[in-house]
Amino acid sequence: MLNNIKIILVEPQHTGNIGATARAMKTMGLHHLVLINPENFPHKDAYIRATHATDILDRCEVKDNLKVVINDCSLVIGTSTRDRGAYVPALNARQTAEKLIAQATSATVALVFGKESTGLSGEDIRQCHYYGFIPTAADFSSLNLAAAVQTFCYEIFQASFYRENDKEAEVNPRSNNDFPKNEDLVFFYERLEHLLTQSNFINQKHPGIVMERLKAVFKRARLDQKELNILQGMISSLEKH
Repeated sequence: MLNNIKIILVEPQHTGNIGATARAMKTMGLHHLVLINPENFPHKDAYIRATHATDILDRCEVKDNLKVVINDCSLVIGTSTRDRGAYVPALNARQTAEKLIAQATSATVALVFGKESTGLSGEDIRQCHYYGFIPTAADFSSLNLAAAVQTFCYEIFQASFYRENDKEAEVNPRSNNDFPKNEDLVFFYERLEHLLTQSNFINQKHPGIVMERLKAVFKRARLDQKELNILQGMISSLEKH
């Protein structure tokens, strides 16, 4: 299941953090690293910091668009100290790990980190189903990127260990294969927005407000594939009229 988890760094600025991320991942059994528009990679400092995890850097993906990378994912969790106005449900680090492991048994999932100076943007978080945070002291919540990655990776490894060894774990009636890929949800949101705009339900002067609220509702509901198919059919029926 760990092989189905993507660790994604969006616009990492410091090469050392890329290497330290690879090392943090490998110590916890994770191997799939994706870099979105890194400031400087490949770089020798990244390989120095990676120590014996340079193989992860050798095969990491370098892309220029987060949306493309998460298209095949049925669960995407961004990391942040707040939702940045994206109306996305929050999970602590342990809950984040449990969600990822539960679905990674048979589907591709992703954990997304923002750049060191500003973290993930509101637009980035809006592409996620949840955002995960690390509980910290109230007066100082700032963690180094690599330290944050290590913390989440540790929780993921622990969640995978307990899941594999808990023979009495309750079986979820909604199987992991029931959840749609992210690209299918994006297509649904686009169709819904077009329909609501055509019917004048959405104010074209402020189109984003209503849709972001509606997306938040669907994210909290965690639509499975059958539910999404029903909603798509509903839109098709309304479009005919």
